[in-house]
Amino acid sequence: MSATGIVLYDFMGVPGGAEKLTRTLLQANPGTALCTGFVLPEAGWLVRRLDGPLIDLRAYSAIPALKIAKVIRAFSRRSPRLEAYDWALFSGSYAPLAALRTRARRNVLYCHTPPRFCYDLREHYRSQASILLRPALDALVAYLEPRYREAVNRMDVVVANSQNVQSRLARYLGRESVIVHPPIDTSGYRWEEDGDFYLSVARLEPLKRVGLLIDAFRGMPNRQLVVASGGSEATQLRQRAAGAANIRFTGWLEEEALQQLVGRCRAVLYIPVDEDFGMSPVEAMAAGKPVVGVAEGGLLETVLDGETGVLIEGAPDAMKVQAAVEALERLGPSSLRAACERQAQGFGRDTFVRRMHSILRDTTPARVG
Repeated sequence: MSATGIVLYDFMGVPGGAEKLTRTLLQANPGTALCTGFVLPEAGWLVRRLDGPLIDLRAYSAIPALKIAKVIRAFSRRSPRLEAYDWALFSGSYAPLAALRTRARRNVLYCHTPPRFCYDLREHYRSQASILLRPALDALVAYLEPRYREAVNRMDVVVANSQNVQSRLARYLGRESVIVHPPIDTSGYRWEEDGDFYLSVARLEPLKRVGLLIDAFRGMPNRQLVVASGGSEATQLRQRAAGAANIRFTGWLEEEALQQLVGRCRAVLYIPVDEDFGMSPVEAMAAGKPVVGVAEGGLLETVLDGETGVLIEGAPDAMKVQAAVEALERLGPSSLRAACERQAQGFGRDTFVRRMHSILRDTTPARVG
C-alpha cells in the first residue's frame, strides 16, 4: 500500500521558486494533499491538474499585516488533523506552526530559510517599517519566533535547500539538517536563440534589488532589459524605468512563456541580498544562458564565476552591474552555453525527487538534529 502524505505550505501567491518546488513534490507523489493558506490567480496554474486534494484555508487579505495574521491563525487552528497521514512535509514561515497541534507519523521540514525578519534580517525589516508599524512587527516577531523554533524542534527531519540555509539553521536555531537542493526542470529550460536582451525574473521586492538593474540599464541605452515578474515594487519600478525605451516589463508569466523567454535571452540578471539558494540562476543555466549575479548567498553554490556567468564582488550598484554586463559581453554569452548546461545538470528534478522520496518514506525513528 502506498504511503499517504500531505504538503503544508504558507500560500500560493506567486509562481516563485518555493511554489514551484511545492508543485514538484505534489507531482512526484500522486494523491498527496496540499494544505495552503490561499491561492491567488497569479499562481493558480501551479495547482491545476494535480490529482490530490487541495485544502485551501482561505486566509487571504489584501492588507499585508492582516494577511500574515490570518495565515498564522489558519495554520495554528484550522489546518487538518495529520494523524491519519504517513508523512507531512511543512514548508514556509507559517505552515510549520500546524505541527504544534497535530502530527503525522513522519514530520519533515523543507526549509527555504528560517523567517529572516525574525533572525538575520530582523533589523533590516524593522528599519524599513514606518514608526507606526514597528510595534506590530515587534509583536509579530515576539509571537512567531518561539513558536517557529518549537515547531522546528518537533520535526523528525529538517531539510535545508542549500549550505547557506543549513548554516542559518545551525546558527539561529541550533538545528542540524540535511541538504537537498531544489529541483530544476532542466528539460523544460532549453536554448532557443542568442537573443538581444538581458532578462530579470526576480520578484519585484526590495531584497531582490531589481531597482539597481533598472538604474544600470538606464545608463546602457544600447542594451535591452526585460523584467518578467511582479511584486510589491512593481509600480515603483515601472516609474523608475519611465522614459527608458530599452526597459520592458511583462508582469508574471505562466511557465511555458517564461521558459521560452529564458531560452531566447542573452543572459539572466540576479542580484538579491544573500539569496537562500536561488532557482532562477540554475534555470537560466539549464537553458545555456549565463548569469550576472552577486558573490554571496546561494549563488556561490551554483554559478561558476567566469565559466557560467559573472559574479559581482561586494555590495552591487548600477556601475558594478554595468561593468559585469560588459565583462560578460567580452567573454561572449553564447560561448558559455555548454558550461552552463553542464553545471545545471547537477541540480535536476530527478535527484531532488529521489532524495525526498527517501526522506519522506524512511521509517527509521532516529531524529536528524
